[in-house]
Amino acid sequence: MSIIKETDIMGLTSIEICAGAGGQALGLSMAGFEHLALVEYEKEYCDTLKRNRPDWNVICDDVKNFSGIPYRGKVDLLAGGVPCPPFSVAGKQLGSNDERDLFPEALRLIKEVNPRAVMLENVRGFLDPVFDEYRESILNKIRSMGYHVQIKLLNANDYGVPQLRPRIVIVGIRNDIPQAFTYPEGHPESTMTVGETLIDLMKANGWKGADTWAENANTIAPTIVGGSKKHGGPDLGPVRARKAWAQLGVDGLGVANEAPAESFEGMPRLTPRMIARIQGFPDTWDFGSKKTAACRMIGNAFPPPVAKAVGFQIRKVLEENDSVDCRSAKKVS
Repeated sequence: MSIIKETDIMGLTSIEICAGAGGQALGLSMAGFEHLALVEYEKEYCDTLKRNRPDWNVICDDVKNFSGIPYRGKVDLLAGGVPCPPFSVAGKQLGSNDERDLFPEALRLIKEVNPRAVMLENVRGFLDPVFDEYRESILNKIRSMGYHVQIKLLNANDYGVPQLRPRIVIVGIRNDIPQAFTYPEGHPESTMTVGETLIDLMKANGWKGADTWAENANTIAPTIVGGSKKHGGPDLGPVRARKAWAQLGVDGLGVANEAPAESFEGMPRLTPRMIARIQGFPDTWDFGSKKTAACRMIGNAFPPPVAKAVGFQIRKVLEENDSVDCRSAKKVS
């Protein structure tokens, strides 16, 4: 692990844990945060991060082995998307009894790093009544470390992501920063439909039916599913999800290698690039050549536009505070 130096720090800084394939990291970078470290356990995800952003300090290790002490006092934002299976309705919802629950590690790192702001995201299931006691204990522990804490369910389609993807986002602002944080305002009316989002990719091989397909794919997508290593190859989710995709004219039983051919008839399958665009990734983001791995990385990601929107609001708070401090210092001098 490389140790940062005071002279290396410029602008607003961040550390991200459970970085995955870079959805949140990319969004926060677009919001103006410079990543001092990104911690990720799975090698395929680490390779994706390094391939797309070779300048990022990617630490491919278990977050339990990562110490925040060298970064104490040097970090504006500690962010992360701790694993969602412990709280997902698609799983057993074991919460704190699930070995994959990494909220305790996030709490440890908040204490060690003492960042000016905290941003943690998870699935909607984290708000279920069964987790009321655990959820409040997490929020209270962050408060006890000196933070104003808020939690809110955000819908990705409010921020330009053409997909039904609700996620809870916890934001904590350190108590010595008086400026109030507000979640970004949503504009779902500006979000494109699946047809509008994918029409150019569907036409890539000259498919004559692309325009008609796009006209019928006139709403947002169901939730993109990432799944786990334990379950099969790439597809668009369980039966209910595939039925929702079929209403958009998409065959969800599998994932295609390329766009439909010129004379293709029937319902097309999405390519990994199409799925990534629906998730809010730029077309330049490279998930590698393995289709199953790529789809899992894409489906498990936090949409970059949502991370950017929240990150920008956090940035506003921190910069406004810095501006006030600067004016106060000038008056004293």
